[in-house]
Amino acid sequence: MSHTLRKLFIASLGALTLGAATTASAADRLVIAATPVPHAEILEFVKPLLAKDGVELEVKVFTDYVQPSMQTNEKRVDGNFFLHQPYLDAFKQKQKNDIQVVVTKVHVEPLGAYSAKHKAATDIPDGATVAIPNDPSNSGRALLLMAKNGLITLKDINSVSATQKDIAANPKKLRIRELEAATLPRILNQVDLAVINTNYAIEAKLNPLQDSLFIEDASSPYANLLVAREDNADSAAMKKLAAALNSEEVRQFIADKYQGAVVPAF
Repeated sequence: MSHTLRKLFIASLGALTLGAATTASAADRLVIAATPVPHAEILEFVKPLLAKDGVELEVKVFTDYVQPSMQTNEKRVDGNFFLHQPYLDAFKQKQKNDIQVVVTKVHVEPLGAYSAKHKAATDIPDGATVAIPNDPSNSGRALLLMAKNGLITLKDINSVSATQKDIAANPKKLRIRELEAATLPRILNQVDLAVINTNYAIEAKLNPLQDSLFIEDASSPYANLLVAREDNADSAAMKKLAAALNSEEVRQFIADKYQGAVVPAF
């Protein structure tokens, strides 16, 4: 082999090796979209566990309930960790696509009702203003929680898709306002009652167990999910992430950090 051919052969080998290394690196790296608390915190906790298993995890943090799913669909991230099954179902129906799949359940964040003006549900006056999340799955969930605690009556107490049109009785003539979930802690002093997702309550330094007037119990069916696309849900890296999120280390982390405000679903 001539000197020139030998140099070309060596260069080709180097390029092939670099390409293989790049491919392997991409296969062992995950970018997951999450809301800050507790989702991103839990993902940050499992980073070292995954690193030992050969997977590099990047957490992309969002403060809304739309972009994580949109970016998963658009392949700008590999998956997301922030939603529950009713929200995923509503999102799929609204976006007219069905490419996201559940990888595993991780935890439950009990939905709670908070007030800066009243100490108990029985103190809520006639004509009071109540703020609830405006996304369909969580608004229905909030109405179910209000019905369970005697503030309203619904036509179907088991319907997760309940809307205000399904209110059969509103004896206190409550004025129910549907607002973006992330804004609810910020307007707490402007309303009589706000039904707030636990992740946003924790971010606002509210203690769900101590500060809520009433709250879902641990039997809530609204488990938060690790979600991926059909094309990557069965990848080795995603399976390793699912195993880490369902590990005993994560169970203990949730128990220690959130003190019952977040409950393992595995």
